[in-house]
Amino acid sequence: MATAPVLADAPGRTPAHRDRADLVVLAVEAALLAAAVGVGIVLNARGVGLYADAAPLYATWRPHAGWGTPAALLVAVVVLAWGVRWARTARWGALLAAGWLASVAWTLSLALVDGWSAGLTRRLTVQAEYLHEVPGVGDVAGLLAGFTGRILDFQPDSWSTHTAGHPPGALLLFVWLDRVGLGGGTVAGLACVLVGATVAVSVPVTLRALGAPDAARAVVPFLVLLPGAVWVGASADGIFAGVVAAGLALLVVRGPVTALLGGVLLGFALYLSYGFVLVGVLALAVLALRPAARLRALLAGAAGVAAVAAAFTLAGFRWWEGYELVVARYYQGWGAERPYAYWIWANLAALLLCAGPVLGPALRRAVSGVVAAARTGWRRAALATGVRAAGPVVLLPLAAAVAVAGADLSGLSKAEVERIWLPFAVWLLVAAALLPAGARRWWLAGQAATALAVNHLLWTVS
Repeated sequence: MATAPVLADAPGRTPAHRDRADLVVLAVEAALLAAAVGVGIVLNARGVGLYADAAPLYATWRPHAGWGTPAALLVAVVVLAWGVRWARTARWGALLAAGWLASVAWTLSLALVDGWSAGLTRRLTVQAEYLHEVPGVGDVAGLLAGFTGRILDFQPDSWSTHTAGHPPGALLLFVWLDRVGLGGGTVAGLACVLVGATVAVSVPVTLRALGAPDAARAVVPFLVLLPGAVWVGASADGIFAGVVAAGLALLVVRGPVTALLGGVLLGFALYLSYGFVLVGVLALAVLALRPAARLRALLAGAAGVAAVAAAFTLAGFRWWEGYELVVARYYQGWGAERPYAYWIWANLAALLLCAGPVLGPALRRAVSGVVAAARTGWRRAALATGVRAAGPVVLLPLAAAVAVAGADLSGLSKAEVERIWLPFAVWLLVAAALLPAGARRWWLAGQAATALAVNHLLWTVS
């Protein structure tokens, strides 16, 4: 594996030192989570407008179990018992297929802890969600031409919360499903699960294409037992994560044609969420790590993005106008009351519950590898080929961290980031490949325990 320079830790540090450092980071994570929960309880008791009963998560405290509980436990046991070893030895195609199927099983079983109706069918049909608007959509051309006029609140025909808060691509997905005879909450919920689970394929495929086959295999179990699967099923953000991951994978797997298709997907992602302009950081990282034909891939990908943007603009929806109106709408509602001073750091606790406790130690190792490389003079080599040779398991998580930091500092992501940041969380977990092979099963157990605890103690809201 060509990643040795970055996998090394700081000079003079033994494996025991590194393991202790991981435990220190884990303790910091626990302190952050405890502080976010404790301060959230106090602020809610004082009537501060957090609008999150179980802050830092957008959920309510409601211990419960369901017939998805034994299924989730079974999936976790199977992955923990055989997943890590099998990921190292299985044929590549079989591993990807098994990873997707296991991810579907994990996500679906977590959703069904709340029951088939409450956990899956009705999640996307409530008044704030996209399916509430589908029956009122006449034709797509009219939808796009008049979309911005309905973004602001307190109008007779204002869009519901989630539809108004996103570009029209998000609503179009469910309109298209309805038009082909696949309407209703059950199909929409299953679509979120099935598409969201594809991150367990797209992320490893990307790593392998970037010359990190061992890391590609190592991250599969972590993507399967993703705590964020609690929100993938059933939330449209699960589909968003799948679209973004597939777009990034297509930028690097082959030639300019697939890069063009990747650009089309990433361009469409811009019309799923305004925040996905930050995916550009990940796209540039992926292209920088691409082993060959980077300029052609960049041009092809940019052409795909431009084609999608041109199509929406010519149809009547101007992205920049929508963004300005969404910011105004944001401050017409809870966004104006949710205190930035709390959410600027409590968001990170919510992200921790989405990505799992492995996040901090994995990122610590990524940062430590960069520091060690700089100290040994590797940074000079990085100007030529070092970034591409040693970078995927380091550069991609750090690029995702930069995107998350941008979203957090913007003040437009106050709460609910456990689902909103799913498309970035799956790339943060790439750094889990830096963990010692012998310790991965324990970290995976922590991931599974986090998801099960959240899903059984809280009633999550998508």
